[in-house]
Amino acid sequence: MKMTRLALFAFACLLAAAPMSFAAEVAPFSGSSMGAGLGAAIALLGAGYGFGKIGSAALESMARQPEVADKVSGSMITVAALLEGATFFGLLVCLLVLFFGR
Repeated sequence: MKMTRLALFAFACLLAAAPMSFAAEVAPFSGSSMGAGLGAAIALLGAGYGFGKIGSAALESMARQPEVADKVSGSMITVAALLEGATFFGLLVCLLVLFFGR
């Protein structure tokens, strides 16, 4: 439900920014600038949600079986590093669109 609301909000923002991108003078909050900002925001929101899910699942499994806490924390750190790498890649793409997309 929350993701649906977020998607509808992002779609509404893109629709609101579309007419401004056709103006003769490019505004700072339109076109590729707006898309790059929304892309970065969505990437960071997804990463935050993913880190929260990873942490909650790891802590729950450690609470149920304390003897495997070392294995679970190692796996959690590996998955978190992969998620962080994907997030940085998404942010890099957004920055490239922002600075070189014109």
